[in-house]
Amino acid sequence: MNNFLITPIEFLKGVGPQRADLLRSEIGIYTFQDLLEYYPFRYVDRSEFQQVTSLTEHDGFAQLKGRIIGVMETGVGRTKRLTAKFQDETGVIDLVWFKGARWIKSSLEANKDLMIYGRPKLFKGKWNIPHPEISKLNLNDLGGFQAVYPSTEKLTSRGLNSKGIAKLIKTVLTELNQPLEDLLSEEIRKEHRLIGRTKAMHLIHLPANEREAQQARFRLKFEELFFLQLELLVRKKITLNKSAGCMMNQVGDKFNSFYNDCLPFDLTGAQKRVLKEIRNDMRTGHHMNRLLQGDVGSGKTLVALLTMLLAVDNGFQAAIMAPTEILAIQHFESISEYMKPLGVEVALLTGSTKKKDRTILHERLLSGDIGILIGTHALLEDPVVFKNLGIVVIDEQHRFGVKQRARMWKKNELPPHILIMTATPIPRTLAMTFYGDLDVSVIDELPPGRKPITTIHRQEASRLRVFGFIKEEVAKGRQVYIVYPLINESETLDFNNLMDGYEAITRSFPSPQYNVSIVHGQMKPADKEFEMNRFVKGETQIMVATTVIEVGVNVPNASVMIIESAERFGLSQLHQLRGRVGRGAEKSFCILMTGEKLGKESMKRMDTMVRTNDGFEIAEVDLQLRGPGDIMGTQQSGDLDLKIANLASDGQLVALARDAAKGILLADPNFEKEENRPVRTKLSAMLRSRPNWGNIS
Repeated sequence: MNNFLITPIEFLKGVGPQRADLLRSEIGIYTFQDLLEYYPFRYVDRSEFQQVTSLTEHDGFAQLKGRIIGVMETGVGRTKRLTAKFQDETGVIDLVWFKGARWIKSSLEANKDLMIYGRPKLFKGKWNIPHPEISKLNLNDLGGFQAVYPSTEKLTSRGLNSKGIAKLIKTVLTELNQPLEDLLSEEIRKEHRLIGRTKAMHLIHLPANEREAQQARFRLKFEELFFLQLELLVRKKITLNKSAGCMMNQVGDKFNSFYNDCLPFDLTGAQKRVLKEIRNDMRTGHHMNRLLQGDVGSGKTLVALLTMLLAVDNGFQAAIMAPTEILAIQHFESISEYMKPLGVEVALLTGSTKKKDRTILHERLLSGDIGILIGTHALLEDPVVFKNLGIVVIDEQHRFGVKQRARMWKKNELPPHILIMTATPIPRTLAMTFYGDLDVSVIDELPPGRKPITTIHRQEASRLRVFGFIKEEVAKGRQVYIVYPLINESETLDFNNLMDGYEAITRSFPSPQYNVSIVHGQMKPADKEFEMNRFVKGETQIMVATTVIEVGVNVPNASVMIIESAERFGLSQLHQLRGRVGRGAEKSFCILMTGEKLGKESMKRMDTMVRTNDGFEIAEVDLQLRGPGDIMGTQQSGDLDLKIANLASDGQLVALARDAAKGILLADPNFEKEENRPVRTKLSAMLRSRPNWGNIS
């Protein structure tokens, strides 16, 4: 790396020790290189002025020229705010600050020609601009097309707002004494029409127009995604070459007996395809690390059970780890029933398992008497030792961090095969990025006989109509879920809560004609299990619950899912909740109850749910609305530290970059060509800096 670029940031003209401390603590800038890679999040054309009387919210940001004609402070403490009257030749608008009133007030100059830049807002029929940028009017220094950088309140108070950061970056670019090393070969640059790295770095910060900014963004995004994908592919290759796995090349009696005599229904083509992929992995002698995606009700658990029987037939034990006790118990009950005719002992271990029972279980596990162990996080505890663990199935992977999963890998001398299951469909872009070091299988068809669920959006005014529909379904012998986002009333969130809802439901559906269960996360496990069992047995017709029933609860007779304050939930969670019904032969319904006023995003979520039952389509919309971090959780693969690329909007670019990374690995697997020397150097640094949770040997 250019020595100039690794210079500590305090040595840049205009920074100094105090500003350097802030740059480090607020936005992680330690060196000149870090500053150059602090990219703008948008651009503005500062060559034109708007007028007060012609402002609209659709314009986004506006630039005005005029004078401050008055300043006043109102409120006290947290409600204190500063308002300045700003006048141009057409009218007056309020400039408003809710923070930093003291130092902002001292900097405001009345009756001087000024430029104002900010986003106009309409409040109670009157225009204002919150926290605008203010500078002296200098028509020779408008600058035209300008980069805008994210800043913070602390940085802004030290003069490092967007404009201050831009000035520092310009200083670095001016003093840059030699071209930047291009990390991508000329061949890759030509194939993908990428500009050089030095040019890209200048144009991302100082473009003359949108076309130049777009050229720079494309080059820098491609490079960032290329190295991310290359790292994942190389880690996967290292893991495959290094890690021996449990050899399971025999399809034995227990697998065949269950497959031929005990299957509750014929496997779908997708289930058979995935099972074949898993069998091929397990008989190679290499460790399997596979992600199994399948929509709600697609039959993932059955595939997992057949996989565990393959392990048992080859002399190994199996474990399945679930995120909640309710789901672990449900797995235990159904799998135990299936295993009785085969003589495979199944055990359950959760946080509620008594100490005496744990001691016995630990002994039987170590002796090999237990063939399949089902449990929660309790499986991770050190006293849980297997005789010969061959396969670990992790259900609902997004509930477990990679470090937790890694602890299961240490439960056997040879690392057990790993099958990670999720009923939350993951968009292809994210699967390639967050799980690029795993093999991915997809069950993309539902078992025959599963009917699509009809989803309806209703607002508060339709509540009596919805209650009438519940009574009709209960009269037919069906059962109903009613799910709330909160247990108790919140002072800050205006959403329906379970306790108030339970009282309203019991009033509208009185005993003895109706029986109502209640389940939420603050109940004791035994009480939750008691209430759940009442509903499962049909002793109660209505289940009032929070999202503890999101995962794994299976009641085929339940035909209606009502989600209260549905705008409070993300799309993937709404889809999971909807999947609790539609498990029997009867027509099922999901009713999304919301308030009367919905924001644009909330409305899009409701419309998407009503329009489609396709989990993968829903996941794509969710990605666009929420972004990758919210969907996956940073614990899944560490901090990706993407500086410019966006997985939610750069899906095609991810695929291009991955293809380029595959191409270079195929043509030059050890990066021996001189043109790939910068790639080798950069990749080595990346491999050293982040742990490889996929490499378990």
